[in-house]
Amino acid sequence: MRKLRYAMVGGGRDAFIGAVHRKAMALDGEMEFVAGALASSAAKAIASGQDLGLASDRNHGTWEALLADELKRPEAERIDFVSVVTPNHMHFPVARAFADAGIHVVCDKPLVHTTEQARELAEVVARTGVVFGVTYNYTGYPMVREAREMVRNGAIGEVRKVIVEYNQGWLATRLEETKQKQADWRTDPARSGIAGAIGDIGSHAENLVATVTGLELESLCADLTTFVAGRRLDDDGNLLLRFTNGARGVLITSQIEVGCENDLRLRVFGSTGTLDWRQEEPNTLLHSPIDGPRRILTRGSAWLGEAARRATRLPTGHPEAFIEAFANVYLGVAAHIRAKSAGTTPLPGEADHPTLADGARGVRFIEKTVESAGSAHKWTRMD
Repeated sequence: MRKLRYAMVGGGRDAFIGAVHRKAMALDGEMEFVAGALASSAAKAIASGQDLGLASDRNHGTWEALLADELKRPEAERIDFVSVVTPNHMHFPVARAFADAGIHVVCDKPLVHTTEQARELAEVVARTGVVFGVTYNYTGYPMVREAREMVRNGAIGEVRKVIVEYNQGWLATRLEETKQKQADWRTDPARSGIAGAIGDIGSHAENLVATVTGLELESLCADLTTFVAGRRLDDDGNLLLRFTNGARGVLITSQIEVGCENDLRLRVFGSTGTLDWRQEEPNTLLHSPIDGPRRILTRGSAWLGEAARRATRLPTGHPEAFIEAFANVYLGVAAHIRAKSAGTTPLPGEADHPTLADGARGVRFIEKTVESAGSAHKWTRMD
């Protein structure tokens, strides 16, 4: 089985998440980094590619040059997919252009800036038939997949309430004034979009709830706050949620909670039990059944479901975490691409990755949260 060849747009010098993506794709030996346009500055893009050992003829100063070069190459030499890890404002033009050219796409979240862009992107993908993945990486954790399987199998009965929190403190001061790259673009509406914390990490919280519970959000009531003076986007959000099955939820997301690092936590309360998972302790899942003692389920254990076992590389007691979760998302995309190329259907559970539909729903969630926060009525339907 040959390795899938990929190109990357963004993720060069001084970037955080691009390096994580590359390490994740290298983990299982199924993907090969062969081309890129790694920065918005042509000089920085070329230098970044040189740092990473790209061949000079596939190390480009712009994403447009990258795409044009790939389309000139014989099909047998072209990339199999592109990974888009730019700031948010570039997701749409890059993803649309590559998908329109028939090249499979993996895009970081949030997918795009607007529902209109998401709809246009969906039309292109439907027309060309390309595989499209979105890197909501927390869905790749084995114990998140175990929680999803337990909910589907009725292990906690009917879901009644969900509480999801994503607590960070790194933007408790106006870090963007120092030109720190990650803070600079995330607090800039032109690049980040209409939302700050709710778009950056609140979108992960929404996706985690949807992935694990399968519930459809009916309406929400949002309170967004900008605590740091002079900041142009929200840095704290508190939402009440109503789901179509009658369940209720609370979503808390903040980047100004001093002392918090990357504290993502999900609790799902059902009629016969509760599940509790934390990203900072990702290898365990707490299950509290109504008719028995609390259980601590551990990653790698033989009695877990197939989805969790498939996402596990090491025996229990050997921690797996952030990069491995990304790698699991990419493995799902890779399986999807291989099946597509072979004209077959992926095996059940094999192509396990967030899709364009997940990304589009996340964009709608961000828009409706901002709409609710600015509304006197507050409760806002998801439509």
